[in-house]
Amino acid sequence: MNADDRNMLARGRVATRLPAQDLDRARRFYSEQLGLEPADERPGGLLYRCGGAEFVLFHSTGTSPGTFTQMAWQVDDIETVVSDLKRRGVVFEDVDVPGLRTRGGIADIEGNYPSKGARGERGAWFRDSEGNMLGIGEPVDG
Repeated sequence: MNADDRNMLARGRVATRLPAQDLDRARRFYSEQLGLEPADERPGGLLYRCGGAEFVLFHSTGTSPGTFTQMAWQVDDIETVVSDLKRRGVVFEDVDVPGLRTRGGIADIEGNYPSKGARGERGAWFRDSEGNMLGIGEPVDG
């Protein structure tokens, strides 16, 4: 086995899967609150494309605990995005734990991955209609 064979996953594209107990309710939330429309659909699933990545909402009898970020978007202007989403009815999480506190729905986060070339990040979190925890992040240049 050569090195390329061992790296098959590294060459693959990542696509998020989010459970939805009520796919019609989820479709309305993603359309009305987030302004997103499915790029494709099949029985029991809705495919969305954002910035070259994909995620799927799929009908599931299970639920997400909503205790961790399952998917996030990286944006250039988090304040504008959060403000727009609030106008659409999205409710952002209040976080107040050691080292992480939101103000106006946005937290300043120290540190970032060196490969991103940023000194930190600003983040915000909300739940979709199905309880999935979603995030928004903006790198803070150093």
